Amino acid sequence: MRIAISGPPGSGKTTICMLVATRLDCDFVLVGQIFRQMALERKVDLDTFGRLAEEDETIDRELDDRMVALARAKDHMVIEGRLAGPLLKANGVPVFAAYVTADEHVRAERIARREGKAVEAVLREMRARERSEKKRYLAYYGLDPDDRSSYDLWVDSSNLSADKIADMIVERARKAGADNVHQVQEAD
Repeated sequence: MRIAISGPPGSGKTTICMLVATRLDCDFVLVGQIFRQMALERKVDLDTFGRLAEEDETIDRELDDRMVALARAKDHMVIEGRLAGPLLKANGVPVFAAYVTADEHVRAERIARREGKAVEAVLREMRARERSEKKRYLAYYGLDPDDRSSYDLWVDSSNLSADKIADMIVERARKAGADNVHQVQEAD
């Protein structure tokens, strides 16, 4: 089964994606890495490419086409991306979609710690980025990234460990009838 893990910046979705992939002994795809690869292909830095994406919807569409193609090519994988679950479902790709969120201030503190920035500066940047992304996703796809109805599981990571959430995702994916979701047995 394909598992998609979505959520806002700082929610822990990347860490959780890697933990779920390890538990299921499968590959993982980070949509952000695809975006970085696209910037490299065009020989522009990431910030410039991000600004271009805000004005040129073909960039987001190409990114999403690449993600969908990767998902279709493999039955057993974990995909992390802001809209991965809803986009895969909208494209007819079977997927268990989990959304990981956290309190805005918790997310800002995580990002500030990771990037060595002031929390207030991160909060401003984060809010601007989320407004921009939400506007683009609604305009391009008619999808609201915060619409809970698009997901099979919605988890707040503010007070839960990444390990606990990874376990929850694997368990819920199994209960959802994912016959090919298996957990790697630990050697004693």
